[in-house]
Amino acid sequence: MGSLFCPSLIVFFSLWLTLISPSHSIDCSSLKLPGGIRHYSNCTELPTLNSTLHFTYNATNSSLYIAFSAAPSNADGWIAWAVNPTATGMAGSQALLAFKNKGSMVVKTYNISSYRSIVEGKLSFDVWDLEAEATNDGKMVIYGSLKVGGSVEKLNQVWQVGPGVSDGHPMKHEFGKANLGSWGDLKLVEKVSSGSSSPAPSPVPHNDSGDGSRAREIYAGFWILALVSWLVSVL
Repeated sequence: MGSLFCPSLIVFFSLWLTLISPSHSIDCSSLKLPGGIRHYSNCTELPTLNSTLHFTYNATNSSLYIAFSAAPSNADGWIAWAVNPTATGMAGSQALLAFKNKGSMVVKTYNISSYRSIVEGKLSFDVWDLEAEATNDGKMVIYGSLKVGGSVEKLNQVWQVGPGVSDGHPMKHEFGKANLGSWGDLKLVEKVSSGSSSPAPSPVPHNDSGDGSRAREIYAGFWILALVSWLVSVL
């Protein structure tokens, strides 16, 4: 009996931890921002370009506060995070773009009317408190606040990284799979019942539904009970 006890428990707890830990779960403490002075209600690892987004949505004044972090494709490159008010993808995006200008980080706004037209200018919605910083691990962070529509529950977000800046203009980004897939929904409000809603506690990962999560929980519970029964029989 003694020889089975430790190995059995090791197997049990290893499988238990694997089953109860969803692959998409995110520990916000592991995505700490370099400044350490800003606090956000939500954080998520975006599915491409090794990038993250922290955000807080204030439904009372329809304001969104964000911190977008990513590594540019080159040391002197740029990063960008955008909202597309009219469609998905890059064309039509209202972008916040950060890069180094004479050694200092700057944030500029771009109205991307088409893939051929990237024009610096005022966005279609108000933005304020724009800042950027470079981190010791080669990443850049964009901080900003923006006004969203009062009835908006989700946004079409786009993010991107680029290789450099020429004469103050961002150079074209690569067109690899990760670059072309850098867009998706950002859920601001999570519906809790018919006719009511609440601020989203965290963005919902792509291609995952509540029904699927519940099914995984039931499946995990079944195997945990089976393992317990097996341990009782062998110990």
